[in-house]
Amino acid sequence: MKQKILILAFAAASVTAAGQTLEECQRAAEQNYPLIRQYGLIEKTTELTLANIQKGWLPQVSASAQATYQSDVTAWPDGMKSMMAGMGIDMQGLKKDQYRVGIDVQQTVFDGGAISSQQQIARRQGEVQEAQTEVTLYQVRRRVNEMYFSLLMLEEQMLLNRDLQALLAGNERKLEAMVKGGTAAESDWQNMKAERLNVMQQATSLESQKRMLTAMLYTFCGIAPHSAPEGATLVKPAIVPPSGGEGGARPEMQLFDAQLRLADAQEKGLNVVLMPRLGVFAQGYYGYPGLNMFEDMMRHRWSLNGVIGARLTWNIGALYTRKNDKAKVQLQREMTESNREVFLFNNRLEQMQQQEEIARYRKLMADDEEIITLRSAVRKAAESKLAHGIIDVNDLLREINQENAARVQQSMHEIEMLKEIYDNKFTTNQ
Repeated sequence: MKQKILILAFAAASVTAAGQTLEECQRAAEQNYPLIRQYGLIEKTTELTLANIQKGWLPQVSASAQATYQSDVTAWPDGMKSMMAGMGIDMQGLKKDQYRVGIDVQQTVFDGGAISSQQQIARRQGEVQEAQTEVTLYQVRRRVNEMYFSLLMLEEQMLLNRDLQALLAGNERKLEAMVKGGTAAESDWQNMKAERLNVMQQATSLESQKRMLTAMLYTFCGIAPHSAPEGATLVKPAIVPPSGGEGGARPEMQLFDAQLRLADAQEKGLNVVLMPRLGVFAQGYYGYPGLNMFEDMMRHRWSLNGVIGARLTWNIGALYTRKNDKAKVQLQREMTESNREVFLFNNRLEQMQQQEEIARYRKLMADDEEIITLRSAVRKAAESKLAHGIIDVNDLLREINQENAARVQQSMHEIEMLKEIYDNKFTTNQ
């Protein structure tokens, strides 16, 4: 547990650095997720279960006390009682009220492998629980991806928004000078200023969205949002080739393997229940009557009594349900294999879709730069035409907005392609 705390502290320190990478955020989120604590709980539970099973080799001690009243008891024949009475011997016989306080001790010598089998099943169950926890924790990465790339998109839009504000402000100053020179109407200057204020409002909305998403991401990573350094930004991941494979590295595959190992252990346990058991025992009690019944017929007194011995038992009742029990284990195994095939099938489909999306964005990005260059040239020409009175300010604003839309589209294509690439890495766990 101390080691996990150190890992969490390191991950938290990484995320609060000036630039946060996607991998750092994923590590921090996984370590901060409440489910991570189940690893230690599962391990401790398995250890306690194994220790309890191991105690099956210890002597089993039980204490008991009983008092009974019987309708009839063992007695001397009347002829023998008469003969004894003639000899001056009083044969009272056993009393109908009887009492016993005793202790039984049993020690297993050979259990046919039952304890070992139970321990193996307990270990496999612990492995299945840990694998299930790993599967759930792995899903945290997808949620981090969603927030991380959404934040990247917002940062790109905010950057383009600032550039647009600067461009509009420059044209606003030009129009203001033209109004003073009498070459432009004041309404043109007001129109440009209104457009700049509208873009500033968009910036305010973008900043609000960024604060909200940043708070969510930092909270997910176990970091107080107010502790984030001022001006902290996300590091844009590198564009890497799409991953390939059958999803064999995914934690779901380890879960399926663990479930199959559990089924194997349970099947071996079915063989163990058919084995004989050998044990020794000791019984001791203080009460009346004792083991010497003839003595107790003559003297009604309590005595100490004891028995030791060995016992061999062989319960073949499990044969009645053995066929069905083995069929159930086999069905469990087939269900796991079916789940594995379904997972791999869906994983392949998801990879195909992601790779197709990546290829589509690559084709779109191939034309984005040229579109921006053309839109920029048209916007500059429109600025010149406005200065010469050939077009009005609305025409210029239209060209400015179209150039900005082209730049936003380029950023969106790049971020969305990156997201598909890293979603693909999640799909294959490469």
